[in-house]
Amino acid sequence: MGGACSRKRDLLDEDALHRSGRYSKSSSAKWLLLTLPRCNSNVSVREQGKCPSLMDLCLAKVREDIKKYGSFSVLPRDISQLIFNELVTSHCLNDVSLEAFRDCALQVDILFSLVQIDILIGEYPGVKDGWIGIVSSQGESLLSLDISCSDVTDTGLSLLKKCPNVQSLKCNYCDQISDYGLGHLSGLSNLTSLSFKRSNAITADGMRAFTNLVNLVNLDLERCLKIHGGLVHLKDLKKLESLNIKYCNCITDADIGSISGLTSLKELQMSCCKITDAGTTQLKGLSKLAHLNLEGCPLTAACLKVISGFPSMMFLNLSRCSISDDGSENFSALQKLKVLQKLKVLNLGFNNISDACLVHLKDLINLESLNFDSCSIGNEGLLNLKGLLKLKSLELSDTGVGSNGLSHLSGLSNLESINLSFTSVTDGGLRKLSGLTSIKSLNLDSRLITDAGLAAITSLTGLTHLDLFGARITDFGTNYLKHFKNLQSLELCGGFITDAGVKNIKDLKSLTQLNLSQNSHLTDKTLELISGLTGLTSLNVSNSRITNTGLRHLKPLKNLRLLTLESCKVTANEMKKLQLSALPNLLSVRPE
Repeated sequence: MGGACSRKRDLLDEDALHRSGRYSKSSSAKWLLLTLPRCNSNVSVREQGKCPSLMDLCLAKVREDIKKYGSFSVLPRDISQLIFNELVTSHCLNDVSLEAFRDCALQVDILFSLVQIDILIGEYPGVKDGWIGIVSSQGESLLSLDISCSDVTDTGLSLLKKCPNVQSLKCNYCDQISDYGLGHLSGLSNLTSLSFKRSNAITADGMRAFTNLVNLVNLDLERCLKIHGGLVHLKDLKKLESLNIKYCNCITDADIGSISGLTSLKELQMSCCKITDAGTTQLKGLSKLAHLNLEGCPLTAACLKVISGFPSMMFLNLSRCSISDDGSENFSALQKLKVLQKLKVLNLGFNNISDACLVHLKDLINLESLNFDSCSIGNEGLLNLKGLLKLKSLELSDTGVGSNGLSHLSGLSNLESINLSFTSVTDGGLRKLSGLTSIKSLNLDSRLITDAGLAAITSLTGLTHLDLFGARITDFGTNYLKHFKNLQSLELCGGFITDAGVKNIKDLKSLTQLNLSQNSHLTDKTLELISGLTGLTSLNVSNSRITNTGLRHLKPLKNLRLLTLESCKVTANEMKKLQLSALPNLLSVRPE
């Protein structure tokens, strides 16, 4: 939902969508990220007019008077747990109020969501070792802890020795935890899930601490860039089912032999590692693999011979590899062996493959998702997809597919999502989609699409997502939007919409995301018109004539979390006032 004109994608970073400016070191100075402490658990707002329960009222009162309480240790465990959760979800927990929970023996998992990636740590200054001292006082009752993005150090991690029953621990983006700190985890033998995403201080030597964690089922080391040679310390973790080493560009073929004996592995994430065809041959013994992600690895079609040994495979991502038509007959071999009959998701995007490859996919009848983004396929290649009747998602962005090719898709009645951006599909071609009434998501980012194209798809009344970012839709064309009452996400950024066109959007009450950026003629009137769309969580009206005066119309949008007004006549100070006075849920604001 960004305001940028260019929509071509670089290598996707899934968790980038959830990170705040604090974790994006290179975030633009132009995008001023305003973050304010907030207490958004007002009972009347949260319950949407419903009468709150007596317990809710009590919890709200305790939260309001939290400074009056020194300890909750005399309360029953379930009550103290409810109070703790109330403070966390309402963003009112701090180092003072946390002290009241010392020795409470909270029995269920501590949902430490205040420091998870999708919540700004700036709202909780001072989350460091002292907090862990109080948390660790829960002793054997502590089962789950997430200290991601905190300032906890090796010393704080050492305090978890008091909590031998911890099963899940997340330390993502913890910059101050080093190899020495990892050593304190070696005694937590009950750990089944451990995550250290983007922990640059962790090295191969520090991974020795994982040797004793024999009950680990899930291990996440995404973006740990110094662990080359460290996978050898995982060889005895026979219960490991999921291993994530995405974006660890230090990992090479030499590391793969260390995990070849982990026969319980079902999921292996290795995007952007330096794994070649030779490296994949060492995976042959992992017969239970169901989810394999090799996106961005320097592979060729030769790796498909190894993949044919994984009969349980359900998800296969070979995007941005060096797969080409040369060797694509390996797909045909897989069909003859019928070993990929469980495959549901196949991503071949950004590879040098053409229609010649698609003929080898026609027997994968259980496929539900197929991605050919930026491949050299055309209309005739789609003929091979006619038998994939379970297909729900089809990515054809930036391919040679045109209007004629869409006729081959007419029988895919289960299709729910199709991306036709940057293709040569025209208004007339869209009529061939009219019978695919199961479609919920449609991406038509193309200058070839006009008002007539929007008229051609009015039968797709189940649409919940419609992307017309670069389409030439005018105010007249917006009249056709009334057919899509279920729309939750709408991008209309071609530059031809004025306030008059927004009048046809104001009644789409199901909208949660609205992007009207690049329409330079929109004024403050637009904000007045959409003020009734109270379900909006994301709004982008960048590159328009919006001013500080129009901001008052946004006050009814209490659910708004992301507001983007780049290149508008608004100031950071006025945005801050709006956030403080009327929009308690607003997390990210991007003004001029």
